[in-house]
Amino acid sequence: MLLPDIPIELTIERLGQLGEGVGSYEGRTVFVPGTFPGERVRVRLEREGKVVRGYLIGDVLAPSLDRRRSPCGLSARCGGCDWLELSESAQRAAKQEIVLSALEHLGRLKRDSFAVRPLLIAPTEFGYRRRAVLHFLKEDLAYFGRRSHDRVPVDECGALVPALAGLPGKLGPLLKPLSRDAEEVHLLAEGDKAAFAVMLKGQATPRHVEACDKAVRALRLEGAVLVPQEGSPRIIGKPVLRSVSPLRPEVPLYLRPDAFSQAHAEANVGLVTSAVYELAPREADAVLELYSGNGNFTFPLAASAASVLGVESSPASVELAQRSAREGGVANVRFHQGDARKVCEGLIREGKRFDLALADPPRTGAPGLARWLKALGVRRVVYVACDPGSLARDAAGLVEAGYKPLALQVVDMFPQTHHVESVMSFELPA
Repeated sequence: MLLPDIPIELTIERLGQLGEGVGSYEGRTVFVPGTFPGERVRVRLEREGKVVRGYLIGDVLAPSLDRRRSPCGLSARCGGCDWLELSESAQRAAKQEIVLSALEHLGRLKRDSFAVRPLLIAPTEFGYRRRAVLHFLKEDLAYFGRRSHDRVPVDECGALVPALAGLPGKLGPLLKPLSRDAEEVHLLAEGDKAAFAVMLKGQATPRHVEACDKAVRALRLEGAVLVPQEGSPRIIGKPVLRSVSPLRPEVPLYLRPDAFSQAHAEANVGLVTSAVYELAPREADAVLELYSGNGNFTFPLAASAASVLGVESSPASVELAQRSAREGGVANVRFHQGDARKVCEGLIREGKRFDLALADPPRTGAPGLARWLKALGVRRVVYVACDPGSLARDAAGLVEAGYKPLALQVVDMFPQTHHVESVMSFELPA
């Protein structure tokens, strides 16, 4: 199809998986960033690979009743909070529909073939993010721009928790000696305590250590981690922050800025509660947990299961989880550091068996998951997803392997953005 050289008008019909408005032109789907359902817009069409995108020309011709003024001056350029101009009620409805639509169209799962739980709403809608990833722009720290690697410098960010909100503008100049040698800067907070990590392109040098140490002392932070491209991280101060395990306040949960943790601490409690409810471990059950991280799900699962084996590729996350188990006196958990596929294939060769499994893979999903779990004798599975497309593809694999979808719980972990978490359960018929 040839695209017109002149601007055209479109009506936005729905929101897509990446948060963009979706319309159509001569039967072809058009993705229009920054638009919402029901809006009439004037756009310039551009082909980007197999996708056609429409870029707004001027203001929206007929705005949606759900459109509002953004409270952030950077939102037009920043790639972080892409739904700041959409009302919360419309955000929530869209997220539920996006996940269901992905399961229906990509996974070929009819939406009436499983129970759909009411969406879990995040208790805090602004200022909730306890971690962030930034990039250098000379001596500034910056977010990536919308759908690009253009860098948008930020001094203060209203999406972050109070302990982090003003940190980018203060930290950037202090880390200038690292700006040419670093890929990213990761911020992390727990309560009023904060730490950061610098992901390096090469090795850590005394100059890097000195700059990080100076920043920690000047800003009264807990500590920092320098992560070289190869080799062990360099620890400065005390960057490990102490939280508590969801549903098990007697067990400490440790966080570090170079290891994964859920960004919304309050909503994470709902996410974990939902996953434990759907898996429903009993006192005789052996549980396999893939992509177990720092033990976010592990310890709540272990409260009612016979045993939990956590598999995680990050050495830092495994170290944190093992520390939690020791200090919390949790004896029925073990952690195996390694790639999920290789570990599962090893367990299969050894003839190991598990009753239940929980998987919380990265955005790319877990290809091969259904085959591993079937071979390990798993009868019930809970899949925690941060990407609707990956959920749909892996759900289709589980169904093909004989697992029946039971229930879906969508969790609004990331208000003001199109990002969404889902918890879905499956079971092998008896």
